[in-house]
Amino acid sequence: MPYTLIHHTGCGSSKKGLALLQENGIEPEVRKYMNKSDMLSESELRDIARKMGNVSPRAFMREKDAIKLGISDSASDDELFAAMAAEPRLIQRPIGINGAKAILGRPNEQLLDIA
Repeated sequence: MPYTLIHHTGCGSSKKGLALLQENGIEPEVRKYMNKSDMLSESELRDIARKMGNVSPRAFMREKDAIKLGISDSASDDELFAAMAAEPRLIQRPIGINGAKAILGRPNEQLLDIA
């Protein structure tokens, strides 16, 4: 199964994460999730959370964008998954996925932990 990188081309950290993987001989399948045709579904977001160790979607949600969009601190995980699927800017990046594991690349070096 190929390494997949959930990537935003307009994000410096995401670009650095992609470059780091490539420098280490990993050519990931790049998922440009901000593009309408490549957006992540609720099911895919739930799968990422499961692969991260059954974490809450808050573990990979951009808090500052959640505040801007008026998402409540008391929102349920179901509400967060739905919001993130509808509004991809809520998703923190980059996220690496390799087989049964996923990791948030913050810092970017963590992307290598599942390579």
